[in-house]
This record gives sequence, C-alpha cells and structure tokens, in this order.
Amino acid sequence: MVKFLFILLLLQQSIICAQDSLVLNTKYSYDKVDFTEGKWINKAIAPSIFFVASAASWSERENIREIRNRYIPTFKVDYDDYLQYSPAAAVFGLKIAGVKGRNNTLRATISYASSLAIMGIIVNTVKNSVDVERPDGSANNSFPSGHTSMAFTNATFLHKEYGLVNPLYSIGGYSAATFTGLGRNLNNRHWISDVLAGAGIGILSTELGYFFINKFYKNNGDNEGLLSKISGNDNPSFLALKVGSALGTTNFLKESELDDKKEVGFEAGLEGAYFINKKWGIGADITFSSFPVLKTHFDLDDQGLEHVDIVTQSLGFLNFGIGPYYAYDFNDNFQLMLKAKLGYSIGASGKILLKDDFIDAPTNEFEIAEYKPTDSFRFNSGVSLTYKINNELGITLYSDYNASSSTINYKFNEILADDEMDDNLNASAKEKMNYVGIGLKLTAYF
Repeated sequence: MVKFLFILLLLQQSIICAQDSLVLNTKYSYDKVDFTEGKWINKAIAPSIFFVASAASWSERENIREIRNRYIPTFKVDYDDYLQYSPAAAVFGLKIAGVKGRNNTLRATISYASSLAIMGIIVNTVKNSVDVERPDGSANNSFPSGHTSMAFTNATFLHKEYGLVNPLYSIGGYSAATFTGLGRNLNNRHWISDVLAGAGIGILSTELGYFFINKFYKNNGDNEGLLSKISGNDNPSFLALKVGSALGTTNFLKESELDDKKEVGFEAGLEGAYFINKKWGIGADITFSSFPVLKTHFDLDDQGLEHVDIVTQSLGFLNFGIGPYYAYDFNDNFQLMLKAKLGYSIGASGKILLKDDFIDAPTNEFEIAEYKPTDSFRFNSGVSLTYKINNELGITLYSDYNASSSTINYKFNEILADDEMDDNLNASAKEKMNYVGIGLKLTAYF
C-alpha cells in the first residue's frame, strides 16, 4: 500500500500538467504554434515528468512490489480493464447529448483516432523491443503499461474536448486514468515504471494527435469561442504532489537502539489549500513517509557459522493534517508559502527477520518478531518557494518539519521464549518520530 499511494499521487498530477496553457479572452493565431514555442514546452511537462519518474523508479520497482505483496498479496479486482475507456465514452456521450465541446463530433473522432494510432505504435514498438517480464511472471511484455497508456490517452481526449467547458470534466477523466494505473499495480500486472511510462505515452499521444489534425484544419478547434468563457482565480488555491527525502532527527528510534541504523527515508503525498484571499487559506495533506533500517550483521564463528543478518522492515507512516497557510508573492514568478498543521499519524506493521543461507526456508529467513507503531497526533510546519511556470502550474522547493510520538510494540516469536525472558514475548519503546522533509512539489493553481 505504501508506494501505491505515491503512484496515485503522481498520476493524479497529470490532471494539472496536461492542461493547456490558456490564453484568456483571446483568440490566438494557430499558424504561429510550433514545437519550439512556449506553449509546446508546457504541453511537454507532463510526459517528461512521467518519463523521468519511470526511469528513476526502475531500480526500485522490485522493492515497491515487495511492499505491495507485504500488505495486499491477494488483491485481484479487474476494474482497470473497463475503467480505462470511461473518459472516451464520456466524450461521445456528451457529443450525443448535444453538449458543445472544442470540436464537432467528426473532427473529435478523427483527432481521437489519430491519438490512438500514435499511442498504439509507441506502446507496441516498445513492448516488443525491451522484453520486460511482468511482475506476476505471466508474460514478457510488461513495459510500458498498455492499459495506462489507453487510460491517459482517453483522459487527455476528454480534457482537450471539454476541459475548457468545465474543469470537472478534466478532473473526472484523469481520476479514472489514475485509478486505472493504480489498478495495474494493485493487481500485480505491471511495475511502477510501466505505469508511469504509460501515463506519459498516453498524454503525449493525444497532444500529438491533436497537433497534426489541427494542422490539417488550420485552426485550434471548431469552437474556439469557448476560450473566452474561461475566468481566472487570483487567489493562490492549489493542489500539489510532493516527493522528497525524510531525514530523521538524532533521537529518532533512540529507545529501540536503532538510531544509528536508520537511513534517509522518503515521503510522498498530496497537498492542497483553498485561499479565501491572496494571503490566507486553509489547507490539508495526506502523506506517506518510510524509513529504511540498516540490517545488523553478526559474526558467529564460535558456532561454526560465518555470519547472520537481522533485517528490520522499513517503518511506514500514513499522515494526515489540516491548518492555516500564508502566501506572499515576491513577483509574478516567485511565491513564498508558510504553513502550520495539526493531524494524525498511522503506523504500519512490520517484521524483524533473521536471514542466512543455513535457514531451512524458501526465502532463507526466520521471523524473530513483529512490530507495530501506535497511531499518534502529528504536528507539521513548513516553508516553500514556488517558481510559477505559468498561471496554472509551478515547481516548488519545500522544507517541512514533522513531529509525533509513538510507542512501538514488539511481539517476539514464541520459539524464542526461555527462562531469561520469563516467557514475556512482548516489549515496547516510546519513540519520537521527528523528521525533516526536503523535496519538490508539482503545484497546480485553481
């Protein structure tokens, strides 16, 4: 479940990235649009982010699958086989109902067919070239995810046709695509890198399909007048994806004597705020943080063994918070934001394992104990600096401080009970789970 939240949050941001850079109350000349101008730079942001994220997650894909197997090993719900088509079905349903979009039905159909052709060529060419085995071992055509590519092609189709009419159409379409990609991971049919690449291919395919068809028609749409209906919002209300490093403080895991074993963790989440004016707003976040623990090495030469390793599964926390936000604009491009939130932190259970080749088990490991951090209240404060790419999108550098206290309860394997333990197989340690999060956010204003 841990990194599936990350997948959900990252895919969700395509709702924003794939948005056109809108020119309010202006009809622009189509024949000036080409790949070298700023508008196409904006269109390329979403696919580029997904492709970079896919490459960055490649080395961690097996670790991410291990977390899925740790929490929901038997998950099997095939909703993603059908949900991928829902945004396109919505477009044609709206056309039949007489709701006017960017183009008439014939032109929209031609643009959609072109987008599908581009997507199909890219997906099948890559699938047959890279030969990546699926995580469930069923075939060697895992990369990229065809379902996710189809879902994001359809979602961008809905956005292109009706996003200017009402942004809720875009939100609905990209939400369906998001849950399709999530389903491919939950069902163990694709690696995270497959899904991220598929999302990028889907968005890019539709943008290219519309580009070429618009060239043929020599304008940007049959109903360009819809652009004049768009109204802006001067308040800095936003929705953002955050991904960064989590740096535990010096007393993190001190009572469990693991403070020198903790590694730099990661955090990922979704954050948003609604501003009542240009300065003040109320916001909330949902964030997952994970902290790996170095394995402990023991030499057992006196027992005829070279060594054994004790492995502690990473600590994971699902965090929620709500509180006030303050924004200050230095100029049109740079914005400072401060926040302070109170919330709740939910700890994930984990295992402590003894690993070595001499252990007679399929995975050469023996479970020493289980652990579970108790749920606790959480305080979060932070500062961020955003560079606005345009009025709708920005890149944010953030630094957050998070503070909570939790008792970690340990339950040892009954096999380990002896006289010295007085048959007491339970232990606990009250820990301060304080850490600093540093990273980037993709911020969309609405």
